[in-house]
Amino acid sequence: MSQAEAVPRRPRPLWSLGLLRSEITMTFRRWRTLALLAVLAGVPVLVGIAVKIETGDGGAGGGGAGGPAFISQVSNNGLFLVFTSLAVTLPFFLPMSIGVIAGDSIAGEAHGGTLRYLLVAPAGRSRLLLVKFATAMTFCLVGTLVVALFALVTGALLFPLGEITLLSGTTVSFAEGLLRALAIAGAVALSLTGVAAVGLFISTLTSSGISAMATTVGLLITVQILDTIPQLDAIQPYLFPHYWLSFADLLRDPVYWDQLQKNFGLQALYAAVFGAAAWARFTTRDITA
Repeated sequence: MSQAEAVPRRPRPLWSLGLLRSEITMTFRRWRTLALLAVLAGVPVLVGIAVKIETGDGGAGGGGAGGPAFISQVSNNGLFLVFTSLAVTLPFFLPMSIGVIAGDSIAGEAHGGTLRYLLVAPAGRSRLLLVKFATAMTFCLVGTLVVALFALVTGALLFPLGEITLLSGTTVSFAEGLLRALAIAGAVALSLTGVAAVGLFISTLTSSGISAMATTVGLLITVQILDTIPQLDAIQPYLFPHYWLSFADLLRDPVYWDQLQKNFGLQALYAAVFGAAAWARFTTRDITA
């Protein structure tokens, strides 16, 4: 064997992009993924119908203190259904979906016996891990946009559209409202980075996709419960869901960036810590066991 043949070939960038495209395509073709997206799409439709029924007799449309954020404004402007739906899905539906996708990313391949074949290709474990994380983040964005899009369509069909009054009292055009809605969707997607990183790490610890998904979702529920206990206020700013609803600050003029920056910084910290832990585990894992 010549020296040139003995040196392993480095994966080319185009090959890595092809692997990412293949992984994303395979993920979004699974029935489980489509079912999760269908559930996410159904939430804003159900919320919109519920508000329409409640306001059909001239009611206030959920303006009580117990209603979700922005819901009292939905009957006056359908664009607020986007903000309401994101507020409704963010605590559970969206992160649960991300937990399922990220938790199954490595463990599902190991359980199905395809992980060792993937690593035969010149991608390497680090690149494969990055591809899995990028796929999970793609689902974060797609899932968030599905909620926002179905909320916008439902809001347009059931309620009037027009200028919106921000939380600060400033009135902006419908076009600017749409831009703010898009920015909010992006902020919500970034808010799920921590869940994706934690799910990916858990996925490297087991060869059972179901166990990884269940553990990720269970941890998510546990952390959210901890974030509601007043006696734990000292640790709550370090829990990944603590600043999730800070996206509401994008509906102020000027925008309040303090909570948003804390949220993005916390998500980056979780991504760094659990991403490093996932890399350390995955690169030393015996996939033949």
